[in-house]
Amino acid sequence: MHRDYTSWWSPSLGRDMALLVFGHAGTPILAFPSSMGRFHEWEDFGMVGALADQLENGHNQLICVDSVDAESFYNKGVDPFTRIQRHRQYERYILNEVIPSIHARSSFIIAAGASFGAYHAANFVFKQPWQFGKLIAMSGSFDIRSHLDGFYNDDVFFSNPVDYLPGLHDAGMLDALRRNHIILTTAEHDPCKDANFHLSHLLNEKGVGHTLDFENGVFGHDWPWWRDVIRKHIG
Repeated sequence: MHRDYTSWWSPSLGRDMALLVFGHAGTPILAFPSSMGRFHEWEDFGMVGALADQLENGHNQLICVDSVDAESFYNKGVDPFTRIQRHRQYERYILNEVIPSIHARSSFIIAAGASFGAYHAANFVFKQPWQFGKLIAMSGSFDIRSHLDGFYNDDVFFSNPVDYLPGLHDAGMLDALRRNHIILTTAEHDPCKDANFHLSHLLNEKGVGHTLDFENGVFGHDWPWWRDVIRKHIG
């Protein structure tokens, strides 16, 4: 399987950022790591292996990006204002540096992530729906307020899907969002089950069609289940 490591100095973040690309051709999947995860997490936990057939046969390319969660939402050593500003810088890195490089290969991008990676994937699709064609959000939690110690401003609002989606009325954005193939996955004992049902409710209120893939009788918040889920929704 083709594997390519890339790193560059990010002007948005003021430091080097690395990513891994797997596969030689096909529809790109932009994969976000889980909470404080790194760009090699999907390889380490078998997600790349789960997609081996798709990647080796040129159906998909997998672009695994790094996170700055440890410098933003999970950085309790700085004030909440600084945390959300670092997240906003990460948004600029993805939108201004990573996505243009992917669009050079394909106009259709699948955004995917598990746990906190599902938040990132969903947030980018909901805020920039014309940049994507599909979302696979696995066991996600979509409310960031618990990471900000009660601090709230416009940057928090516009980074928090459960806040900004109810007030989304722009016809162009809603049309673009409705054109996306949105998949939310959760399970009976997933600690994020309620968050997924709530997000599904918000999307229904906006007339945004989507799939809520719910599985009974399983925990549904760990890598073995996510490997099955990603195969199901990419294959």
